[in-house]
Amino acid sequence: MQWGVHFFEDNIPVGNWENKYQSNNPIYRRLCSNFITTIRETVSPIAHDVSTITEVGCGEGFLSAEIASWNIAPVKAFDLSAKIIRVARELHGNKGIHFYVRSIYEATPEEDGADLVFCCEVLEHLEDPDLALDRLSRIANRYVLISVPNEPLWRILNVCRGKYLKDLGNTPGHINHWSASDIKYLVSEYFNVRDFRFALPWTILLGEKISLTYPLTLSSRR
Repeated sequence: MQWGVHFFEDNIPVGNWENKYQSNNPIYRRLCSNFITTIRETVSPIAHDVSTITEVGCGEGFLSAEIASWNIAPVKAFDLSAKIIRVARELHGNKGIHFYVRSIYEATPEEDGADLVFCCEVLEHLEDPDLALDRLSRIANRYVLISVPNEPLWRILNVCRGKYLKDLGNTPGHINHWSASDIKYLVSEYFNVRDFRFALPWTILLGEKISLTYPLTLSSRR
């Protein structure tokens, strides 16, 4: 894949706008390494409860490959973009990960359900994050791991490195912006927040499925 060539699907930027996972920039590499380490430390205490894993919005599959290397459980991963899924298969097709095309809004327990669902760097791109969280609550049998940029820190750091200045540091495709407390409040409407961590400049949450004794529709959550 030629990085710096940005992919669009229905005029929406898809995949990683910058190749943060393979950057030669030592600061970038340090931040991403800390991000991966923090995610692994967050899920480690519940790994014994997990026999299936799904990554939602997997992009080019770099995080999927990391998760698969931990040997917790079989990994499947989907993304809205057929272009990006082709890239993921090319890059990581030999790692036993099942990559396929799916919209988070169309995810179902039967096809996409897993004990642990990862949704990293996805919600900030979505026009309806509430609907997305509702879908996550349906396909997560036990746990969900969510990460989003920590705002406004994310944009401040972009400005400091001279990126996206005309958009005040906003990364292309980011249409939602949450502080740590705001995303924790939002996720807590759909999951019990079991763990809550920072990995500069991201916020990471581990949610546990809420046991319900009566049907709860999306409209009644709002």
